[in-house]
Amino acid sequence: MKTDHKLTLDSYVAKHHEFRLVDVPPLQYLMVDGHGDPNAGGEYADAIAALYPVAYTLKFASKTDLGQDYVVMPLEAQWWASDMEAFTGARDKSQWDWTAMILVPDWITTEMFEQAVAKVAGKQRPSSLDKVRLETLEEGLCVQTLHVGSYDDEAEILDELHHRYVPDNGLRLTGKHHEIYLSDARRVEPSKLRTILRQPVKRPG
Repeated sequence: MKTDHKLTLDSYVAKHHEFRLVDVPPLQYLMVDGHGDPNAGGEYADAIAALYPVAYTLKFASKTDLGQDYVVMPLEAQWWASDMEAFTGARDKSQWDWTAMILVPDWITTEMFEQAVAKVAGKQRPSSLDKVRLETLEEGLCVQTLHVGSYDDEAEILDELHHRYVPDNGLRLTGKHHEIYLSDARRVEPSKLRTILRQPVKRPG
């Protein structure tokens, strides 16, 4: 049996035009940090080019060595800026900071990760390979929804989330904006892209 965490984790369930509170458990990711416009290639493209070889090497190691097969999860990213208006309003991508991520199962150990990185280095050595790390992310209570459409059309729904849903429900923003890319942007036209938008929040008190 092949585990698909998109089907087993409630935090990967979201509906279009519906905000939902979800308690996200601590989850383990491969991560690479960076800064700047993701559409400009360069740093963001290099991060993705490093994450996927490590992710697939870990998948095959898990299947071969542990007898536990799983589906490699979609790309995710956290996004923020020193002035959040550059993210939610003006959408000035040159000012964005980000962490590109791929979730891996909790049975993946630090030793397995280090062995996978060494194996990738021995074959192709992506330029950002040394930036890849294994880290547990603890987001806790979050609001999330499914956005269908271009990434550039997210501003309106983010404005509604930040300035209407969160205050109207007695919540406050905390943590970093998080996106889960359920569609492959190389194969799906922009109007049909499916992206989970997630925002960590806190209740007062």
